[in-house]
Amino acid sequence: MNSNNFRMPARRLTVLAAATALASAPVVLGGAGAAHATGDHGRASAVVLRTGLDVSLLNKTVNVPLAVSLNEVQAPRSADRTALSARLDGVNGGKPFTVLGADVAQAGATVTARRAEGSVRVAHAKLHVPGLPLLSLIEADTITAKATCEAGRAPVASANVLGAVTVLGKRVTLTAGGPSEVKVPGVGEVRLDLSQRSTTTRTAAATALELTVSVNPLKLNVADVEGTVTLARATCESPMVPPATTPVPSHDPAAGPRPQGAPAEADLAETGGSSATPYIAGGALTLLLAGGGAVAVARRRKS
Repeated sequence: MNSNNFRMPARRLTVLAAATALASAPVVLGGAGAAHATGDHGRASAVVLRTGLDVSLLNKTVNVPLAVSLNEVQAPRSADRTALSARLDGVNGGKPFTVLGADVAQAGATVTARRAEGSVRVAHAKLHVPGLPLLSLIEADTITAKATCEAGRAPVASANVLGAVTVLGKRVTLTAGGPSEVKVPGVGEVRLDLSQRSTTTRTAAATALELTVSVNPLKLNVADVEGTVTLARATCESPMVPPATTPVPSHDPAAGPRPQGAPAEADLAETGGSSATPYIAGGALTLLLAGGGAVAVARRRKS
């Protein structure tokens, strides 16, 4: 009985001492959790034509908005059309009329994990507004716009109007230094802003032509047209750059810097120990004291 009573407390005491020794040693975790990054995949858009015109008919007794767009796309899409028709009551006998006709009218927007791009190309374009069935508001050979946003790089925007440009039947020369104005007596006036570009750290936008229109043929008030027209616009927003994985610092005291020229394993070769030796020695001492205490308790009980 005495033997059984002695062994049970001694075992408990030994387990307790071992747990205390282990708890006093540092804990090193092997491996690191995976880093999860949420990123924006970017955006892109492109449009060949967008109008925001107010059309006043019959001496301004009827006001009709002309808000149309051709090949307006957002990533990931593309579009290819060569003509856009509109119908307004009181204009052209209520029949459809062509707002924009072109040999080529392409718009595309693409987005990948690292790149977003919008692009527009228009060739041999003729733009018409109500009230001018035979005279083009503007004619242009080639119009392009492009916006490219790549992760980790500065966004780029470009816009060009190439070749001949005719506004209200007049040949004009466009410059990027400022707006160009064309006035035709008895017809109206048009202001043209050429190749507008803007960029930020993550976005880009390019517009080949922005037209401010005021047309009233012969002041007849049959079709008074005012507003804006955009030809070839592209935008983009770059994807977010995924953050670089940060290495997990080591908790091993032995991994610290060593004096220059000192052998890496000199301390282990001389003593036969390691950096964990003090903790092992402390645990052994704790176990030895616990064993001595258990023997003392057993002797008292026997006596």
